[in-house]
Order: sequence, then C-alpha cells, then structure tokens
Amino acid sequence: MVTIAEVARQAGVSSSTVSYVLSRKRSISEDTRRKVEAAIQDLGYHPHAGARALASNRSDIIALMVPLRSDMFVPVIMEIAMAVTTQAREFGKDVLLLTKDEGTGGVRRVSGSGLADAVILMDVELDDDRVPVLQGTGSPAVLIGLPADTAGLTCVDLDFDATGGACVDHLADLGHRDVALIGESEAVYRRHTGFAARTLAGFQRRAAERGLRAVHRPCEGTYESTAGVLARILEERPTTTGFVVQNEAAIAPLLSLLRLSGRVVPEDTSIVAICPDQVALQSSPRLTSVSIPAEEMGRNAVRQAMAQLQGDRRSSVMLLPPRLTVRESSGAAPTA
Repeated sequence: MVTIAEVARQAGVSSSTVSYVLSRKRSISEDTRRKVEAAIQDLGYHPHAGARALASNRSDIIALMVPLRSDMFVPVIMEIAMAVTTQAREFGKDVLLLTKDEGTGGVRRVSGSGLADAVILMDVELDDDRVPVLQGTGSPAVLIGLPADTAGLTCVDLDFDATGGACVDHLADLGHRDVALIGESEAVYRRHTGFAARTLAGFQRRAAERGLRAVHRPCEGTYESTAGVLARILEERPTTTGFVVQNEAAIAPLLSLLRLSGRVVPEDTSIVAICPDQVALQSSPRLTSVSIPAEEMGRNAVRQAMAQLQGDRRSSVMLLPPRLTVRESSGAAPTA
C-alpha cells in the first residue's frame, strides 16, 4: 500500500504538505498542489477512509434510503440509484444504498452515527414519519419526492400533479370524453405515496376542468388483476376510450387484453403511459408517454446535498416539468 511518505518523496515535499493538499485545510501554492496530485496519480495512492474521516469529520458517504417493496417498479428505482452514485463520485463521494425497511430507526442510525455526511430519501409519503426525524437530526438531507408539507425541506421530483393533468389534456384535445386512470396497487395509495397521490389529484382535477368523465382504478399489475380492472371500467363506463396508465407492470397485460377484446389501439382506444422511455418504446404499439426523469432527479438530488454540505442550507423544491411524447398509442377519439 502506498503511503503519504512515498507520495511526499515522489513530489519532493514534506508529508505534512501532502496532508494539507488532501485535506485542503491550508492554502498551498498551485505549483506544489500539481506536483502532489501528479505523485498521487502516478503512485495510485488512496487515503485511508477511516483516517480521512477522523481528520475531516466527514465520511465522504451519502446514504440513499429506499425501501424496496414488492409493489414498486424496481428498474426506475435502480436508475435513480445509478444516477445518484455516478453524480456522487464526481464529487468524490461514495453511496451507501439502504434497501431494507428503513423507517425512523434507520434515519436515526444513519444520521446520528456519522455514518453518512448526507441523506437522500426516496419513496416519500405525503405524511412520511421519517421526515420530521430527519429534520430533527440537522443532517444535510434531500428528498426525491414530496410530502404534503415541504416547509424547510429540500425536495426534487417530477411534477406528478402536472403530469396527471398533461395526460388528461392530451386525451381531451384528441376528443376523448370518457377517460380512466389505471394506477398503482392499492397498497401504494393506502400508504399515501406522494407520486401516486399527486398524479391522481392532477388527473381528477384536470378532467373536471375539461368536462371529462373520469374513473380511477388501482391495479396490482398482474394479468389477472389488469383483466379485472379493465372489465370493471368497461362495465361501468362502456364509452371509455382513453386510458392513462401509471403502472408499468400493467401495460403489457392491458395491450394484450384490448387486442383480445377487439379494441384496436389507437383507432378504438388511446393509451397514455407514465413510464420510462424504454418501456414506452418497447411496447407494441409504441406508447405515447410522460417519461420518468430518473437520471435528472438522481443527479439533482446529489447536487442539492452537496450544496448543503458546502453551507447552503436554504430549503427548496425542484419540480421537473412533465414531457409528454406523442407516439403510436394515442389518436382521435372514435366517432359514434
């Protein structure tokens, strides 16, 4: 293992100078800094993590807390996690991914122990009991998601309220008068998970504003549950011609079931999905969709966390505007 002394000999400076370059606790001339950094690069030196943490009172770790549940779409979560990790490395930080059921106890353990310099919290509920605990620790923290009360918080999220409205507007502009939202599983709504609740609110409000008849049905995403949901919607509202789908697992079953029922997409029925572009593009037909900006959310969350670590503790809410891309699954409402 390469030592500081070896780096110092290579750079022609003292060991203390190398330490100052690493810790940035003292002003070092640019020429000396370049010599030390070149020696570090040439020798492949890596500071001991424990010693570095003791010296700087920093762990150089960001904790990403995301309870993985069976009713969550894991690919989106992991895409966000990858973006967080990549952006964190650009700031010289590592990421500790906590995927167990990390509730208030997990927040206290991570924030109170100095295990991480900052916390990024995902799967945020409207009345999330982790949030006041996190605020009470005083640790730098960013939420990917919005609770009901964002006062004093730093949050990054897709504007899901506007997303629900944008989907309705698209279908209304195409002449659809009866629309349905096939949503996440019942458990997601019972938890008052922010993204699902806000999408539903935006969907219902805009439908009322546009004079559309609208219905919402949760869906487990299996073929059987999707078949049951579709049957109930068409039984209650046989004139339904526009579907908004916020459940990636239900997309393929829904398309199959519509084909089996003789409903052609988009001639008879239009579909707008809220999903990753990859899901929309791999479907047949390709789906009109609002994409999930997973990478943008993850990177912005890290930038906000780093700003807090550098002393900017102002709260902020960053809502990314929905981007609806028209593809092959939506068209003019069928004429009577």
